[in-house]
Amino acid sequence: MTRPALALCALCLLAACDGPLSTLQPSGPIATEIAWLWWAMLAGAALITVFVLGLLAMGFGAPRKTQARVWTHGLGLWFSMAILGSVLGAGLWVGERILPRDDGAVTVQAHAFQWGWEFTHEDANGAAMRSTDLLHIPAGQPVDVLITSEDVIHSFWVPQLAGKMDAIPGRTNRARLKADTPGIYDGICAEFCGVGHAHMRFTVQAHADWPPDLSDEGTEQQEGAP
Repeated sequence: MTRPALALCALCLLAACDGPLSTLQPSGPIATEIAWLWWAMLAGAALITVFVLGLLAMGFGAPRKTQARVWTHGLGLWFSMAILGSVLGAGLWVGERILPRDDGAVTVQAHAFQWGWEFTHEDANGAAMRSTDLLHIPAGQPVDVLITSEDVIHSFWVPQLAGKMDAIPGRTNRARLKADTPGIYDGICAEFCGVGHAHMRFTVQAHADWPPDLSDEGTEQQEGAP
């Protein structure tokens, strides 16, 4: 088998691979908005790249009787501003749409430490339930994650559900995520935080029923809760 054929087979195999940490395989509306923004930025970058390569090719060709003002203003300035302005507008539009809002969303807490995560949510009786490296959320509902850290800066990221949010000592940040369907989603710390950073992963489990029955999963009830 020739090398091009082998390369084509390898590409086909890679295309069939699962991407649990891929932003381009969204499983919720917020992640879908972010993926759309990625494609918009790619399209803008491609247009500018093609434009620059075209100018480069024209520069090696025969001289043209075109006024410098046309090149400077018409192409160099207005074309680039139109593309960059469109990408900037798309970014602002998507950023506004994915902001957390006071709309009664389910709230859970994420506490980062070297090198793991502790999550807290309320059960059906209002008691605080804790779990380590496993975040429970409802499927089909928006969830606000209140994120903080006890030591260094970490970063909470579930690529298939939402964007990144830093976990900063002494400060609480809020990130919104939503899973369209019940299932398991992978999350990571996206900020280098020490020698154990590569192992600072967690799992998000989206439940069809909320609050879930976790009596057989070893989830601990927080001290002082009823």
